Amino acid sequence: MTCSVLMSVYKAENPQFLQQAIESIYHNQTLKPSQVVIVKDGPLPEQLEQVLERYQTDLQETLTVVSLPKNVGLGAALNAGLVHCRYELVARMDTDDIAMPERFAKQVKFMQQNPNVIACSGVIEEWDSAFTEQLGCRKLPQEHNDIVKFAKSRSPLNHPAAMFRKAAVVEVGGYPPLRKAQDYALWSLLIINGAQLSNLPCVLLKMRTGDEMMARRGLEYFKHEYQLLQFQKEIGFLSYFAFIKNVMIKFILRSSPLFIKKIAYK
Repeated sequence: MTCSVLMSVYKAENPQFLQQAIESIYHNQTLKPSQVVIVKDGPLPEQLEQVLERYQTDLQETLTVVSLPKNVGLGAALNAGLVHCRYELVARMDTDDIAMPERFAKQVKFMQQNPNVIACSGVIEEWDSAFTEQLGCRKLPQEHNDIVKFAKSRSPLNHPAAMFRKAAVVEVGGYPPLRKAQDYALWSLLIINGAQLSNLPCVLLKMRTGDEMMARRGLEYFKHEYQLLQFQKEIGFLSYFAFIKNVMIKFILRSSPLFIKKIAYK
């Protein structure tokens, strides 16, 4: 027994990227997952359906496809998929990233050796869409106390590289009902419920990113961040002072030129 992998795909995604992602989390892994759960977040175009059909034949009972009649957003889609995860350890994976070959071997071993840890992630490399140029690297604090401090202003785990214990996530209600930043909301919820979090010091994933992703994080994205901050305040994760401070910082950042955003996220 290793883990379940939880993914969600919707109509606008790239079929080639989806195929590369699935290859990376199964055929290219030194420790293969026991189950792959892919949620279809609403109807998909034929090309994406063909990719899923091909892997349904390839992986057979290892692949569980969950179909939703309409698009509900990432958090709700992941909650729907979580119900179908048969294993206690659940690894998140996005449909346009590439998992490193030893990702699951390292994370499963870490979670088995640290039964007190509820969720973990690791280092993510940021690349252009063709994986020809590395643009950056996302490193996060490793120890729980440092993670809690970091979480007061930024997401403390890299969601696309996260692995968590299903029972603990189900116990807090799964991903909170936010349209964006559901992962950050979940980590906040776990922390206030006493969960231990950790980050591995090694690279677990290559992530497609770039200026387009950063540019999209403007004032429209701030609306979603404000909803997240309200949620964190309501559950007692942020004090009123910390809430106001974060609102001001996020608003200034989202109003800033692209080069300022790049500096802030280094």
